[in-house]
Amino acid sequence: MITRRSLLLGAAAVPKSQWRMPGESAPHKRTWMAFGAHQNIWGARLIDEVQQNIALIAKTIAKFEPVTVLVEPSLTLPARRLLEGAVQLLVAPLDDLWARDTAPLFVLGPNHTKAALDLNFSAWGDKQSHYRDAEVARFVARKANAQLLQTELILEGGCIEVDGHGTAIIAESCVLNENRNPGISKADFEQAISPLLGLEKIIWLPGVKGRDLTDGQTGFYARFAAPGVVLAGDDPLAPITKQHLKILKAAKLEVIPLTAPRKPRDRFQSRHLAAGYTGFYLCNGAVIAQEFGDAKADKNALSTLEKTFPGRQVIPLNCDALAAGGGTVHCITQQEPA
Repeated sequence: MITRRSLLLGAAAVPKSQWRMPGESAPHKRTWMAFGAHQNIWGARLIDEVQQNIALIAKTIAKFEPVTVLVEPSLTLPARRLLEGAVQLLVAPLDDLWARDTAPLFVLGPNHTKAALDLNFSAWGDKQSHYRDAEVARFVARKANAQLLQTELILEGGCIEVDGHGTAIIAESCVLNENRNPGISKADFEQAISPLLGLEKIIWLPGVKGRDLTDGQTGFYARFAAPGVVLAGDDPLAPITKQHLKILKAAKLEVIPLTAPRKPRDRFQSRHLAAGYTGFYLCNGAVIAQEFGDAKADKNALSTLEKTFPGRQVIPLNCDALAAGGGTVHCITQQEPA
């Protein structure tokens, strides 16, 4: 069990002002991804298409910045067929494809130093086999020649959204969940995570436990467009989003709502369908977004993204198989800052 003493001891090794996690909109050195979609998890109906979704996203991002894709050894042939020549491929043991949660969070320090924070991936509270994915953060840190930072906290990259200037948005439903950090208080969590990411303020959203595999990660609810500006999901079928909008506005943020699609394509309909527009990914010069076949909602969301990011090209992709498994473009990417 994580205790207050162990958390504070873990954080004490890192001076408060040493590290800072840049926002996703800051320049990237590269994007990290994982080609690890196995049929035993994704099923025969989705597996081929979800692998194609990974490749489509990777090749689209590669038009704007370098992309390194980790490849599960047993999936080398399809990965090469779909990606060879477009991105860098590195063979690595993988359980699945969620690079946002398994890869480390990169932070910058003084004198151009870079470190990689291992968040002790536990498959969202031991909900899936993850002994190989638990080693991804260390593997990526080595390949990136980044110092490895460790914490006793258990969480995922998708739990944390930062503006790069000391403010984070975090959902209580995932990080203060008994299946990750039993017995931890909000204050103890803040004291442990803040020195590692250079945080001065955390805005807490309640989130929803148990509704999805991740217990309501922050990335499904709110994303920073810039310091003080947030794009937030607004889903009529999820009343919690209205509460989140009120909290974000009360925090003196400019809040831009992204209304979820009401009539997404039904080819891969499932109770896990991640049909929302907050799952975009910011790479150098572009916004990689998802469209769902709801003409009105897609148009409104893409127009909002174009207005919010005037210096970037907004590229909508059909990633329905990925969405059917509860994922977004953001869920399978992790940025390494320049």
